[in-house]
Amino acid sequence: MEIAIKIIQVIIGLGLLNVWLIRANRKTPYRGGDAQNMREEFANYGLPYWFMIVIGGLKVGFAILLLVGLWFPSLAYVGAIGIAPLMAGALVMHIRVSDPLIKSLPAFFLLVLSLIIIFFV
Repeated sequence: MEIAIKIIQVIIGLGLLNVWLIRANRKTPYRGGDAQNMREEFANYGLPYWFMIVIGGLKVGFAILLLVGLWFPSLAYVGAIGIAPLMAGALVMHIRVSDPLIKSLPAFFLLVLSLIIIFFV
């Protein structure tokens, strides 16, 4: 189980870093509404730009904690505790704008993986 948890940490950590640092200004099939980038996605949700910056900072920070947690497991726990409510919030936002289910799958997947870390680390 220890190896599976580490794999999950890498999936969540690198996945979030990819979304927020590499693909933030690109269109993906999972963006809320008809957004072409992260800023438009948050606007579609009715959220201000500063909120996107705060959420992005939190997600990047928690993603880094998950990756550092490969060597210091208590940090992985903290990272997962932080990611879980953020992913729950992302699900609520997708529901709020009546997105198709497919757009919610990454948030749901990361929420479930975060919960696995929380309960098994």
